[in-house]
Amino acid sequence: MSEEKTGIKGATILLNALQQEGVDVIFGYPGGVLLPLYDALLDSPIRHVLGRHEQGVVFAADGYSRVTGKVGVCLGTSGPGATNLVTGIANAFLDSIPLVVLTGQVSTGSIGSDSFQEVDIIGITMPITKHSYLVKDPRDLPRIVKEAFYIARTGRPGPVLIDLPKDVLAQENVVPFSNEMKLKGYKVFGQANNGKIEEVAKVLSESRKPVLYAGGGVVTAGAEDVLRLFADKTAVPVVTTLMGIGSLPLEHPNSLGMVGMHGTVTANYAVDDCDLLIAVGVRFDDRVTSGMGHRFATKAKVIHIDIDPVEISKVVKTEIQIVGDARQVLAEILEALPGFANPDVTDWWNQLRDWREKNTIQYDKDRLTPPMVMECLGEIAGGDTIVTTDVGQHQMWAAQYYPTVNPRNYATSSGLGVMGYGLPAAIGAQIARPKDKVVLITGDGSFQMSIQELGTIAQNKLPVKIILLNNGVLGMVRQMQKMFYNERYSQIQLQGNPDFVKVAEAYGIRGISVNSAEQVRGALEEAFKHPGPVLVDITISEHENVLPMVPPGKDITEMIVR
Repeated sequence: MSEEKTGIKGATILLNALQQEGVDVIFGYPGGVLLPLYDALLDSPIRHVLGRHEQGVVFAADGYSRVTGKVGVCLGTSGPGATNLVTGIANAFLDSIPLVVLTGQVSTGSIGSDSFQEVDIIGITMPITKHSYLVKDPRDLPRIVKEAFYIARTGRPGPVLIDLPKDVLAQENVVPFSNEMKLKGYKVFGQANNGKIEEVAKVLSESRKPVLYAGGGVVTAGAEDVLRLFADKTAVPVVTTLMGIGSLPLEHPNSLGMVGMHGTVTANYAVDDCDLLIAVGVRFDDRVTSGMGHRFATKAKVIHIDIDPVEISKVVKTEIQIVGDARQVLAEILEALPGFANPDVTDWWNQLRDWREKNTIQYDKDRLTPPMVMECLGEIAGGDTIVTTDVGQHQMWAAQYYPTVNPRNYATSSGLGVMGYGLPAAIGAQIARPKDKVVLITGDGSFQMSIQELGTIAQNKLPVKIILLNNGVLGMVRQMQKMFYNERYSQIQLQGNPDFVKVAEAYGIRGISVNSAEQVRGALEEAFKHPGPVLVDITISEHENVLPMVPPGKDITEMIVR
């Protein structure tokens, strides 16, 4: 008999709607109010990946989204299950990652009565979601799911939450309403150029010291090929944010590397001295501007291209503002360029090469140092490998030295800076792209914030390679206490760390210990030859610092370099 005549369970309607949106995997953790949905999952082709903590499942969905460009989906039960998702939702919101977050809720008749495991998750997450739904009628599920995915992926992407009361999921014989969207208050900003494309081309042709500043919006828009073509045709040097890594390969001749607090000396000098700054898909965050937008790129005419009009001139005053998709805008500028002369950047490149030669960061390649490990890892794993990181010193070493080639091969927590992100993100990335190599670069502090997700790796037989830089301290905090607090070290020693190799082996995961420079290459080669997951525990000195570093409140040219 047809679905329209007999109706189906609310949970099944939800799963069918998710299938219509192309969902092939949900990262989740069950609970009492979600049992109708978990029962229906047994009859659904959608794969469910069981995490070991709700924070792990939202980070896995985030990693899945970053390496595919698709909307990631995660699921947590009511009360503590929902609140455990909050950090991951905030992380996706700040980094503009499209997620649909499904939360269980107590039955509609109990909402507001402070019943067992009830929280107002919509109220809690309102500042960190693009939109939220409390489903009161299962017949609305097809429309709500369609709207949620549309909102999550369009305009500036971000997380959308759907709160699911138990009785809505459990209701039988439901005949769903239409899935026609009703988004009267939601607007996706289109192009707003008004002849500004030709103005950009003209200003560029007159520039003598241009810089293109690429951020996460380039990755989101899939604009990396247009960006590279732009760089090749104009000879404009390119700097990236942490979110923009991979939009132009580090080894590309026009790449100056990352800009900002731990950016390259050349990139920071270039942004400070340029006469034209073309900012694409960036928000001028304080890790780049030191929180002083009024003193950032003060010699330059600033062009800002972004999908979100709210970001334009929010931090740095801009002369030309273009609201639109980064790929489309860059393509239109390329089309306009033949009508103008290419900028004469010969002297500019001479200056940039001089800065680069004088400020190349040197390190002892015969000693076990993080840069040596990153470069060796890059040679063995290759630039096409997917890299996820946690947050801290290792994150910056990876950003500085790992040769990421493709923009969707790099997943890190940028805006929120969440320790514990990397391991579950690697899980999501490996499940999304099972044929590709996935490497997690982490530190002993971050790793222990999600170490339980080794169980998820083991259960799903995921061949993730974990590179653990183990210095026995909270390294970035120690570095700042050393540099800015007169070496008054407070609460940074991780005494009581476990034997990480034994922990890995307890999960049935191969463990390798490295204590000398001579062991690094052999250990990494062994890890990548092994068909399953491997943890490589590399002991490094706690005295290693991430350099260059711009001290808080200083201009980006005031770097500590040694």
